[in-house]
Amino acid sequence: MRAAVEERYGARATVSDSYGQTTVDVGPADWLDLVSFARDGLGCAYFDWLTGVDDPPESITVVAHVYDPAEHAHLLLRTKVSRAAPRLPSVTGVYRGADWHERETFEMFGVDFEGHPHLVPLLLPDGFEGHPLRKDFVLAARVAKAWPGAKEPGESGHGAPSRRRVMPPGVPADWGRPAAPGEGRDG
Repeated sequence: MRAAVEERYGARATVSDSYGQTTVDVGPADWLDLVSFARDGLGCAYFDWLTGVDDPPESITVVAHVYDPAEHAHLLLRTKVSRAAPRLPSVTGVYRGADWHERETFEMFGVDFEGHPHLVPLLLPDGFEGHPLRKDFVLAARVAKAWPGAKEPGESGHGAPSRRRVMPPGVPADWGRPAAPGEGRDG
């Protein structure tokens, strides 16, 4: 697999091996071609999964796992997209099984898969705003209710010595703070 990928993509791809699994990294312009080549040129007929990995501050990595059942070979395909405008061509025309995975990655990370046949929310309620698997997404439940698995004294609220309550990373300073008398939330 490694030689075939290096021959086809040259310096446009980085191929690495880890624990018997080959990983291929390409730019977004080569994404659709790489996925098609994995199926048609490398024999990876089995699509397993596709997801995103938030890599702030610049990018989101889209990762797909495919498999060649004849050779018992696993292949990870990766590309990075800009966090500001995350978009890739859809691979549903290559692997129909990617449909659900692209919808989930769209919803959880905000990656727009151009050409997807039905790119609509899959798991979250109607009207939900934001992308909950991005690292900058504020988990309001962590602010509104104390974490039950407290490790520091005073975090659990069970009478131990108290410390200043520390907000989870990325939470605005005024979240969870009651408004002072005469203070409005809008100004």
